[in-house]
Amino acid sequence: MLIKLSLSGAKKQSRDYLVLFSGLVIAAAIFYMFQTLATNKDFLESNSTISMITFIFQLGAVLLSIITMVYLLYANSFLMSMRQRDYAMFMMLGAHIFKIAQLIFIETLAVGILASLVGSALGIGLTTVVNSLLTKQLDIQVTHFSPFSQKAVLVTLLFFAFLFLLSAIVNARSIVKKPILTLLNADKTPNRLKRKPIALLVETIMGVILLAIGYFMMDHLAPFGFLALVIALVTIVLGTYLVFHAVLIFLLDLCKRSDKLVLKKLNNFTLSQLSFRIQDYTKMLAMVAMIFALALGAMTVGIGFRNQIPKLTEQTTTYDLTLNNAQAIDQKQVAALKPTLNVTYPLKEDAATIYFEQTAFDQEPLLALDSLGKKVTYTGDQMKEDSAKTDALRALLLPDQQVKELQILDKAQFSALEASETSLQVVQVKDFLAAKKELKALVDENNANNPYEDKYGFVLTQKYDFYVVFNEMFSGLEFMGFFLGLAFLAMLASCLMFKILSGAPADITRYEMLSKIGARQSLLKASLRKELAVLFLVPGLLGMIHVLFGLKMFTSLLSEPYAGIWLPFSIFFVLYFIYYLLTVWLYSGIVLKKTS
Repeated sequence: MLIKLSLSGAKKQSRDYLVLFSGLVIAAAIFYMFQTLATNKDFLESNSTISMITFIFQLGAVLLSIITMVYLLYANSFLMSMRQRDYAMFMMLGAHIFKIAQLIFIETLAVGILASLVGSALGIGLTTVVNSLLTKQLDIQVTHFSPFSQKAVLVTLLFFAFLFLLSAIVNARSIVKKPILTLLNADKTPNRLKRKPIALLVETIMGVILLAIGYFMMDHLAPFGFLALVIALVTIVLGTYLVFHAVLIFLLDLCKRSDKLVLKKLNNFTLSQLSFRIQDYTKMLAMVAMIFALALGAMTVGIGFRNQIPKLTEQTTTYDLTLNNAQAIDQKQVAALKPTLNVTYPLKEDAATIYFEQTAFDQEPLLALDSLGKKVTYTGDQMKEDSAKTDALRALLLPDQQVKELQILDKAQFSALEASETSLQVVQVKDFLAAKKELKALVDENNANNPYEDKYGFVLTQKYDFYVVFNEMFSGLEFMGFFLGLAFLAMLASCLMFKILSGAPADITRYEMLSKIGARQSLLKASLRKELAVLFLVPGLLGMIHVLFGLKMFTSLLSEPYAGIWLPFSIFFVLYFIYYLLTVWLYSGIVLKKTS
């Protein structure tokens, strides 16, 4: 009978249960996605040049475990807020309290295990999709990575089984200890917080000082080393909490003192809504701000590594394509590239020497890079007078040609040579990355036309070859940055969403009362949107500030860590805004369903 009543009550709240179950599934999926990286040592070591990458991911696994525990805490709170009134009614009807505890235990554990299984399956699917999108759309090359990992599945199931078992025990014990009246009136107990102005001022100053210390350490990572990371982590976490804890309360009190603001529409109600639960929200907002910074920072750094690939490639050689024995190449393929520069240098060679015609270089000087990496040009006269300048020309030749002597001859001397004439063709295009596929085809044809002995090993002469090397070097880090950024964003937004939804049942009566005294639905919805906008916007802004200062730590790894920063910020804004809209929709469905 008790089970039937429980199922009947759950059926009436099927929408709320669907929200809860979906959130738990997402949590399990995100946890699995991270574990596919963290538990894959071969992947980490083969796709990163950072020696401590495995240790970093172990710390990340601990951090994500803590975040997941907090997330499940709020999801569990949402579950109990939905059901505790029903449980109290069962007790009033004569159900034994230990039967209720047993029912709660089974219900919590069943929901958790089912969500873990579905989440793991979803995680495999999401990992496959994300892996496919990143590798194809971003041209990322990773090795030793598979979307399905038995170890990751096992870790995910064991971790969530433990957490839900613990949650089931806690929920059962909490019901046993709480009186019936407490369960019936739990959603009518406001959380008020009174603070002295001097305390707010002291906390604000301390928070700002701690953040300043943390930002300073991130900007001076080199002299302080690992100690700077530890200090920055501690001070920024504490500073974030103190700033939220003090500034939000101060600003809310300041706004409530303005009659012009308070008396407009339902602003007083909105401010009071925030004030009621400010203590709980400040803890959550501080955590969300930190996770937001980690997620946005991971994606920003990932894009930074992506930007390094073309920059380093451009520093290797001045020409986008070099064709040896170009007379064997179909020039229609070259013309299809619409080159901005297309020059052919005739040459002749014998067993020990390669000869070039001087006038060809006088008409189209050779492009080269000086010791500072700047582009310079060398004419035939310059290379003839300074043999060191011919090194730039030597780098364009085939491996077996590079060991020979180079000579620059005038037109008459060159014509008098009896050796057969071949050509060296150099090409530049408007956009190397856009023409990458076509360039690769010509590079492959050039290699097929000019095979060399294995004794030379893998020799880099083409810009495309350098691009492949740098892409392999940084793609792993880029992949990790995007992958973790998306995963952490989903987790932090879900945490904030469930924290808000867990307090929704307590607001039903308040919105119902406003509706009964004549408040229009449009005003209620506008008040709700404003309240949630503050809760989403504030941690997002502080997280962005953390990222802007935190990028200074990567100046030694990235030449321009702030280049293209608009892209990850735009991606995060769109995804974060979608979560905001989803939360508004779900919250409205709970608190306004009885007032419409």
